[in-house]
Amino acid sequence: MDAAAIEAMFTSSDGRFLCARWGRPVAPVIFGLAEESLDVFRGALRAGYAHARHPLAETDPEMGANLMLFFVQDWAELEGVPDLDRLTGVPGLPERLAREGADHYRLFRFDPEGGIRACLMFLNMGGALGGAHPGGLAERVTMQSMLTFATEIAPSAALAGVIRAAYDPVLPVATTQPAHALRLAARMAS
Repeated sequence: MDAAAIEAMFTSSDGRFLCARWGRPVAPVIFGLAEESLDVFRGALRAGYAHARHPLAETDPEMGANLMLFFVQDWAELEGVPDLDRLTGVPGLPERLAREGADHYRLFRFDPEGGIRACLMFLNMGGALGGAHPGGLAERVTMQSMLTFATEIAPSAALAGVIRAAYDPVLPVATTQPAHALRLAARMAS
C-alpha cells in the first residue's frame, strides 16, 4: 500500500485529512449480541489491539467504557438507549439512519491532544450485515474502531500494517497533515 492509498483512507469527501489513534487504553463494551457471538468479537478486539501494541482495559476512569458497540435488528431499537441524543450529540439518530438506509454508523470523540477518547459504533444486523460471517464482521469492526478512517475499509494484511504503523509511539497521536501518509508508508516498507 503506497502513500497515496493511505492518504485517501484518511481524507474525507470534503478534502480534510485526519489520522488519529487512541490516546488511552481501550475499554470496550458490546450490547445486543448473543453470548456465542460476544466471544468472537472479544477475541477480535484483543487480537487487533495486541497487533497494534495498544492496551485494552476493563474500564476507562472517565467513562467506564470508551468503545461502545451497539448491535440492533432495526434502527428503532436505539430509541430504547437511555440518553442516546446526549451520548452521541446527534438528535434523532435512529430516524436519520433509517431514512438513509444505513447499515452502520461510527462516531468518535477526541481528547485535547486529538487522540481518540471514545468510539461509538452502531450496526444494524437486520439488513445486509445480517448475512456477514461473525469473524469477518468482528475483524472489520475492530479495524474501524482503531483509526479515523474516512472511507470504507476491508480487512487485509496491508490494512493491518497501516494500523500497526499508525500506533508507532514516535508518531503523533493525531494529525491533519496529509504528509503523514508518507511516514506511515515508510514504516510499512521497513
